[in-house]
Order: sequence, then C-alpha cells, then structure tokens
Amino acid sequence: MSKQQRGLGKGLGALLGEDTDLSSIRQPVGYVNKGIVNTTTQKQDTSDILRIPADMIEPNPFQPRMSFDQEALEELADSVRTLGLIQPITVRKKSADRYQIISGERRFRACQMCGMEMIPAYIRDTNDQGMLEMAIVENIQRENLDPIEVALSFQRLIEECNLTQEQMAIRVGKKRASITNSLRLLKLPAKIQHDLKVGLLSVGHAKVLLGIEDTALQELLCDLVIKDGMSVRQLEEKIKKLAADKSQPEKVVKSQDLPDEYVKVLEIVGKYFENDISMKRASNGKGSMTIHFTNDEQVRRFLKALEDSKF
Repeated sequence: MSKQQRGLGKGLGALLGEDTDLSSIRQPVGYVNKGIVNTTTQKQDTSDILRIPADMIEPNPFQPRMSFDQEALEELADSVRTLGLIQPITVRKKSADRYQIISGERRFRACQMCGMEMIPAYIRDTNDQGMLEMAIVENIQRENLDPIEVALSFQRLIEECNLTQEQMAIRVGKKRASITNSLRLLKLPAKIQHDLKVGLLSVGHAKVLLGIEDTALQELLCDLVIKDGMSVRQLEEKIKKLAADKSQPEKVVKSQDLPDEYVKVLEIVGKYFENDISMKRASNGKGSMTIHFTNDEQVRRFLKALEDSKF
C-alpha cells in the first residue's frame, strides 16, 4: 500500500505530472509458470519455486512470533492482492500432502486473507544442508532468473545456509559488491520489486531509486519511468531537479504575522497543549501546524473537547 508523499517540494506536481496511475498494466505476479507440488514423480528442485495448495500448508508450532499486527497484516494483504506475492514463503515437507512453514507465516496469512488457493513457496529439505546450498548456487547460475529471484537466492544462502557475502561471492563467482547491490533490491517497496520482477523496470533504474529515502517518492518516480519510458540518465536528472526544488524553501510567514483566523486556531488548540504549538504559512496559503504534547492526557483532553463540541 502506497504511503502519502512527505516533504517533496512545491514543484513535485509540475515535475512528475498528475496522471501516473499504472494500475491497468501492473498485474499481480501469480507464478503461473511454476509447477504444482505432487504433480510429478520427479524429485522436486529445492532451489526453485513451486505452488502449494493453501490447505496443505500449516504454521510452524515453534514460530517465535505469537501475535501479528492486524492493520499491518491487512496492508500486506492489500499489497498481495494488487501485486501478488513477491517473496515466496519457505516450507519443509512433513508428509506426502503436508508442508510446514519455516519462514513467511505473515505472508502466508496475508495470502489466506486474499483467498489465494495456491501459495508460491520454496521447499527446503532440512536434513541436507549441503545439497540445499548446491541447489541454490546452481539456480543462481541460470540465465532466466529475474533480479528479484536472484536477490532472494542470495538471501536464502545467508539465512538458510549461513553463508557470508564473501563466501557467497566465491561460491557463485561474482564480486561481493554485486551481491550487496542485489540484496539491496529487497529493500525497495513491493510495488517496485514487482515491476523489476516482470520487466517493467530495469536494475539500473532500481539502483537510482535506492538512493531516495522516501518510499512514496520512490513509487511515484517508478510509475513515471514506466509511463514516460525514461532512461536511467533521465531519471537521475529528474531527481536532481526535485532536489534543487526542495533546497529552495518557500517564503514563510511567521506566527506573529499570521491572519487573524490562524491566530485564533493557535489560541484555541494551544490551550490544550500548554501553548506548545506553532504554525507556518506560505504566501500561497499552504503551510503546516506542529503540536508538541508531554503526555497522553493532553491528547485525551483535546479529543474530548472535539467530541463534546460535535466537531
């Protein structure tokens, strides 16, 4: 779920444009090209992703997390519903038709909330560490992996095979910096990971977006790249323009020069917070109001005043 942009500068609308909604071309990842468990007599490759019927998967009884934030879970479910499950869960086979979650229970619950019948998953043979490592390394050598699949394979080597980045570099024949940059892709918002996975965005674009801290701005720029077919160089120039705009603050009217109605707001609201409140207003009418409170009681009193006034 996208967050509202914060502190993006007055020229954001002019530079990015208003219509950057790509929902019509951003389809959920379904892993329809992946096999389904128990549909073949051949040994299943533990390095690849398979689809498992949801009713064949059970939680791990040793899961250290006993409670899940419902709001965060609903946000994740919204993301899965829109983009698909970007990062598959990891399970181990208990019997012919039962699989137990090793990692990804939160993702599994979000998939259940979406009504997904097939869950993308890695199947780990927990009894053979060496074979798992060999399988993952061999999988990385394939040419048809997308950037997110490669990054997830590196992550699995770290988490499941206890390899350092230096050890991975030796195993897969890549520079350590290349592995580090690949792993950084997993820090991007789910929407951008989706676009990398399906080829709407290049790794070069993603590396540039990683230099931006604001996730909302990352997503807006990602949409703009796809909509306008921007090159990596053009994206870099766009970010430079945004940075230049942000470095030139608008002329702000000080509190003592605010219009009367603004001063009245400060007086009314301020009495509930010991007047620890400030307001800034630009010449075009835009601005911000900052309230500092010292305890929960102040907030409760202010809320009660609003409710009593039927505001």
